[in-house]
Amino acid sequence: MISVDRRGAGDPIVLVHGIGSRWQSFEPVLDRLAEHHEVIAIDLPGFGASPLVDGVRPGPRGYADWLAGWLAANDVARPHLVGSSMGGGVALELGRAGVASSVTAFSPVGFWGTAGLRWTQSLLTGLRTGARTAAPVLNRMLDHPAGRAVLLSNMFGHPTRIPPEVARADLAGLAAATGFAAARKDFGSYFLGSDDDPGALVDVPVTIAWGTRDVVLIHRSQSARAREVLPFARHVDLAGCGHLPFNDDPARCVGLILENAAATKETR
Repeated sequence: MISVDRRGAGDPIVLVHGIGSRWQSFEPVLDRLAEHHEVIAIDLPGFGASPLVDGVRPGPRGYADWLAGWLAANDVARPHLVGSSMGGGVALELGRAGVASSVTAFSPVGFWGTAGLRWTQSLLTGLRTGARTAAPVLNRMLDHPAGRAVLLSNMFGHPTRIPPEVARADLAGLAAATGFAAARKDFGSYFLGSDDDPGALVDVPVTIAWGTRDVVLIHRSQSARAREVLPFARHVDLAGCGHLPFNDDPARCVGLILENAAATKETR
C-alpha cells in the first residue's frame, strides 16, 4: 500500500520528496497549497511508509516511470509536479515525458559533476549510517537547540526551527528507508546536460529554486549548472535557505509553487 496524503480541491499538485525522506517533509507548505489546489504528497516506494514495489528501479528515472503509472491509475491527469532533491529529478523527468502541467524543482539532483556526486553520496551515506547506528544519542541531542544546529545544519538553513519530534521522525525515516541504497547507487548514472533532450519541459512553466545555504547539492556550482542546462526555466535563489527550504521559508516556497502553477494558464 502506497502511503499518500491528499487534501484540498482543484487542479492537482503532486509533491515528491528526496532520498531518505518522506511526504511529511512538505508539511510546512501543505495546508497553504491546499487552499488553492488538491495536494497529493506521496511516499515513493521504499521510503516513508511505502514499501518497495517489485519492478520499480529506485532513482529519478525509475521513480518517474512508476509515478506516471500511479497517477494514471488514480485518475490524476496533468498535475503540477513539485519535487525536492531526488524528487526534483523525478519532477523534471515527468515534465520531459509530458505528464506535468508545470514543474517546480527545489535543489534537484542531476546537475552535479563527478566530484559533486561523490560528495552528495558520501554525505548522505554518513547521515544514514548515523541514523542507523547512533539513534539514541542523536535523539537526545535533538532535544536541544545546540544539538539541532549541529545535526541538522546539512539540511536546513535554520536548523533550530525544526521541532525535536519532527527531527526524530525524519531520522527514523532515513534509517528505515529500504530504497535508500539502490537510489543512492542510481545517482551515479544520473547526469543532466545541455545535450539531453528537454522534451515537453520547454512547453510548460519550469521553476528551479535553490537554497543559498544548500551544502548537499552545492548551491553555487549546481544551480549555475542548472541555468546552463535549462536556460528556458525560471531560476530562483532562496536566500538563507538550506537543502530543504520548506521549514526555512514556507511562504516563499508556497509562492513559487503557486506562481508556477498559475503560469500554466498563461501558456495555454
